Amino acid sequence: MKLQLIGKKIGMTQIYDENNNVVPVTVVQAGPCPVTQVKTVVSDGYNAVQIAFGPQKEQRLSKAEVGHLKKAGVAPHSHLGEIRFESAPEFKVGDVLTVARFASGQIVDVIGVTKGRGFQGVVKRYNMDGQPDSHGHMTHRRIGSIGMRQTPGHVFKGKKMPGHMGQVRRTVQNLKVVKIDEAQNLILIKGSFPGANGDLVIVRHAKKAK
Repeated sequence: MKLQLIGKKIGMTQIYDENNNVVPVTVVQAGPCPVTQVKTVVSDGYNAVQIAFGPQKEQRLSKAEVGHLKKAGVAPHSHLGEIRFESAPEFKVGDVLTVARFASGQIVDVIGVTKGRGFQGVVKRYNMDGQPDSHGHMTHRRIGSIGMRQTPGHVFKGKKMPGHMGQVRRTVQNLKVVKIDEAQNLILIKGSFPGANGDLVIVRHAKKAK
């Protein structure tokens, strides 16, 4: 059964493997994630498990959120997420999902939100070359011509132009778990993935692992 955990990206570091090779890793504090609701085809039209992450003060939640968590017998948490299943889930309300359900050497996918870059031009946003840097040229980093003349007389949809960059959801697939620290709820994953330190991420069993 493929699972996922909600976690927080701590940052990057490096460790040594059994062959004394340096391995760059990203540290994620994943879970513990208590189950707050179980959904089935009969009751909700699909099979899923709702999990919570991040202990929070009760006064910082809405009354609806507090009531929902109290009904499940779970302490206030700041974030909720869902795990969908093809068949009826084996979990029940109150179960706690931890990093113990992952293993060293396992392949995982990580979902995060990229860092926001604000409004950027095409040189930074799409890695375009820009225009000549020679003396007398006035438009070094501008996009240049974007359309045609009389026919068709407009700019095509999808044209790469300056605009907002970053702050979008991205998934990095097939990353290797290097180490699991159950005592501190940490997963050390080889390589990097989107998100700033402290951002929420989702770590799940890989969907396309070979």
